[in-house]
Amino acid sequence: MPHITLLAQQAKAVQVRNIFCIGRNYAAHIAELGNRPEEDPVVFIKPTSALHPPGTPIVLPAHSSDVHYETELVLLVGQGGKNIAEDKALKHIAGYGLGLDLTARDLQSKAKQGGLPWAVAKGFDCAATVTQFVPAEHIEHPHNIEFQMHLNGQIRQHGDVRKMLFPIPFIVRYLSQVFTLQEGDLIFTGTPEGVGALKTGDLARLVLPGLIDTEFNVD
Repeated sequence: MPHITLLAQQAKAVQVRNIFCIGRNYAAHIAELGNRPEEDPVVFIKPTSALHPPGTPIVLPAHSSDVHYETELVLLVGQGGKNIAEDKALKHIAGYGLGLDLTARDLQSKAKQGGLPWAVAKGFDCAATVTQFVPAEHIEHPHNIEFQMHLNGQIRQHGDVRKMLFPIPFIVRYLSQVFTLQEGDLIFTGTPEGVGALKTGDLARLVLPGLIDTEFNVD
């Protein structure tokens, strides 16, 4: 099973189990793709083979000619559970990181038109690119988190967790009603507006000010 790194005084390797993703969680991003808001979160799952931690370049898939970045806050589940109450949800989070939910937009659009699953568009190698994770105790107010994605030196996305349609505690509760969450699960919480294409030679930089600053080259 793949691992990610939880950074504290000493780095700790954490085995990743499931990768859950929340779609359509920022109103401006919903609008930029011409979608509509949903009453319940849009949930999809990526295989663990899609996980790509720092240290090596992002390799774009050969089966798509239009791969987009979607920058997201990612939760690391430290304590699993079923039917977790919202007022207990944050206690189940061991760490916070940033990630790129890479999407083969051409294939996703075709799948959506036919009412078909998104697995080929969302689950390829490197499609779940993540930074290291910051221990939850180092972030006093996770509901105030802001983050950035820079592409080739220019800010392309600015995320503000306060603008989420479904906040972190709601997401944890909702997922735990459907799935039994496990230690090592990752939860991608949705992307703000500003998504766009990645090209060979690009340099993507993910920033959680004062805590995370990670670069990924694109091959």
